Amino acid sequence: MKVAIIHDDLMRRGGAEQVVLSMLKAYPKADLYTLCYRPDLTYPEFKNYRIKTSIFNYLANSEKYMKWLFFPFGLLSMKLLKVIGYDIVIISNTYCAKYASIDPSSKIFIYTYTPFRLAWDPTSYKEFNEAKGLKRKLFNVVIKVLKGIDASESRKGHYFLGMTSETAARIQKAYNVKQIEIIYPPVKCTNFHISQKTSDYYLIVTRLEHYKRVDLAIDAFNLLGYNLIIVGNGNKKEELKKRANENIKFMSGLSKEEIAELYAGCKAFIFPQHEDYGITPLEANASGRPVIAYGNGGVLETMIPYNDDNPENFTAVFFKEQTVDSLIDAIQKFERLQIDPVFIRKHAEKFDESVFIQNILKFVNDKMAIL
Repeated sequence: MKVAIIHDDLMRRGGAEQVVLSMLKAYPKADLYTLCYRPDLTYPEFKNYRIKTSIFNYLANSEKYMKWLFFPFGLLSMKLLKVIGYDIVIISNTYCAKYASIDPSSKIFIYTYTPFRLAWDPTSYKEFNEAKGLKRKLFNVVIKVLKGIDASESRKGHYFLGMTSETAARIQKAYNVKQIEIIYPPVKCTNFHISQKTSDYYLIVTRLEHYKRVDLAIDAFNLLGYNLIIVGNGNKKEELKKRANENIKFMSGLSKEEIAELYAGCKAFIFPQHEDYGITPLEANASGRPVIAYGNGGVLETMIPYNDDNPENFTAVFFKEQTVDSLIDAIQKFERLQIDPVFIRKHAEKFDESVFIQNILKFVNDKMAIL
């Protein structure tokens, strides 16, 4: 059977792009379609696959311009992208992958990370919340158009997949879908290892954007004085660097081996944001290291929280409120705990890439077998 995979864009290094690489391992002969692709902005492994882009690739030479020009140029470009002659089409999607023109004879599987945020959850954007007057009216017009298009395009899917129970509920509400198969995104455990010796720093690996709440961690570590390493780039990088004291170090441009060493050597991984899923906490667990996380979103399904009744078998310490005081309390609590790196690593292996590949192959094969 001939297989195509469609992904929103290949303009960044994120969790969704890691999922696509795992999909490509499940279907190594698949053709990959996307809105636009810049090899220097995403994972180098994509160079090993056949990638077909929309005409928008000629306009969007950076993630910033891709976002600015998406409405209407990116939207129209995706609709003009023809995915023809495939038995199976797997869509890896948050916003526009499902807009492509797909052969009606194909069986379409839509893996949705979360429904298009600008259409279905515009208040998650700082720009929308701060918009007033004419700008807010224009926002509302764009959102109305996008919501209509997004709902309509979702109807081409024959089968739907989601990451977690929380995201599945959003998919059901936005697209009126009754059945959603939950397949957890993978962590590549082979990329990580347990170290026999850890250091005195805590670690964050993330994109430096507003919703990642790195500011919360910086304020907490400014007060605590503990060492913190922050790995990543983003629009808020310079602002966050100015906010940080000397005990906080910023790094970027690291190899996967260098990042693995940082994971293995840290005291714990800090995860202050509300994420739909969150692969980085599982990467920390794959390194035998625990996570100090805001207890909401995907970590509720992927982490085993510390419990006084079972003080040894845990992979994370949760803090209940997104406040500096709540995070500090969790860090100070963690400082008194004993951890079991081997137990933590074994837990991460339940979410390994091999498990993801097995699950998605089984789901697709089972559905194709009943046709």
